[in-house]
Amino acid sequence: MTARQRQSRLTRFNRLVRLSVRQALSAVNAASTKLYRVRDGEQSMSRLDDVLSFHQTALNLRSQRQSVLASNIANADTPNYKARDMNFSAALNGALQGRAGQPLALATTASGHMAASGIAMPPSLQYRPETQSSVDGNTVDMDVERSAMAENTFQYEASLTFISGLLKSMQAAVTGQS
Repeated sequence: MTARQRQSRLTRFNRLVRLSVRQALSAVNAASTKLYRVRDGEQSMSRLDDVLSFHQTALNLRSQRQSVLASNIANADTPNYKARDMNFSAALNGALQGRAGQPLALATTASGHMAASGIAMPPSLQYRPETQSSVDGNTVDMDVERSAMAENTFQYEASLTFISGLLKSMQAAVTGQS
């Protein structure tokens, strides 16, 4: 690969990371402002709890995704290893709706079926599509893994920064400082 091709690839990578970070931050802001809306004609008394629980859930999922990406990188030389990742937005929606970490209800389609529940499901991991062929069957592409890890790290830190700013503003409001 020539230096010009590497520079072009790096420029495209940086553009993609900036775009995905903007999308993530706008999604976080939209979800946060949605939590501040008036509910049933009166303001919710637990807005701070709602916002903090949203970010706690997001941070937990980001941490899980980081460990999956780290596992991919650690197995980059393992023959027949298939790279995995999670759909973060689907996992976050599932967690916010209370589906993640709770047992699944099993469908009873006949009167003779017994009521039961399934095991608790963590966020679903998916196999990442192969971007370049490998002789040993390994699907880990280090460029993809590094970019996903950088994006995940940036969004994790953005959530921490938001929480820190929120707590500082709450502390300033309580102490009467402006």
